[in-house]
Amino acid sequence: MLNKAVGLGTLDAKIIFYIRNCPPLAHYQNLTSVKALVTDEIADIARETGNHWRKIFNVYAKLLFEISPEQFTSWQNLRDSALLQAESDHCLLFSAPDFSGADCSGADCSGANLLSAKPSQKLHIILGKGYAEQLGFCNDCIWLSHDFAINIDLGVIICPYFDYRQLSNKKITQLSGLIQQLTAHQVQSKVDG
Repeated sequence: MLNKAVGLGTLDAKIIFYIRNCPPLAHYQNLTSVKALVTDEIADIARETGNHWRKIFNVYAKLLFEISPEQFTSWQNLRDSALLQAESDHCLLFSAPDFSGADCSGADCSGANLLSAKPSQKLHIILGKGYAEQLGFCNDCIWLSHDFAINIDLGVIICPYFDYRQLSNKKITQLSGLIQQLTAHQVQSKVDG
C-alpha cells in the first residue's frame, strides 16, 4: 500500500521531516499533497494557531540554520524568507514515512520491515519518540541516547519533537551533527556502491 505524501515544502528536499500533526486550520487539515508555503504564511499560521506551531517553525529554522547558514543572516531570516517555500530544500510531512521506493532486494518491504531496505538518498527524520513508536520504527533503530536513535542503512533519525523543552539549543546542535554524519555516510555509500 502506497502512502501519499502530505505536508509542507517540497518533495525534492534531501531531508524529509515527519510530524504526527498538522496546523489545526481547515486548509492544512484538508491537504492531499505537499504544498509549498508562500512568504508570510508561517507568520499567518503562528498568528492563527498560537504558540505551538510558532515553536515548531522556530526550532525547524534554528536547526536548518545550524546545518547550513550560508545565505541567511539569522535563523529568523531563514524562517521568514525560505522555510518550506517552493525554492527551498525543505519538507515537513504530516503523512507517515513511505519507503516503497527503497530497494528491498528480496526483503519484506511491508510495515516496519521497510527499515531493512537499502537506503534512498534522502534522510528521514521522525519528530518524537512517541510518533516513532506509533509508526513501529523504534525497535529497528539504534538508540544513541534517550533522545536520539538512528538507522544508518535506511537514513532514519528519531529525534525529540520540535519544541524548545524537548529539543533545546544543545539538542539542536546534537541533531545537526547526526544529520551531517548520516549525510556524509550516504554520500560515501553512494561513492562506494
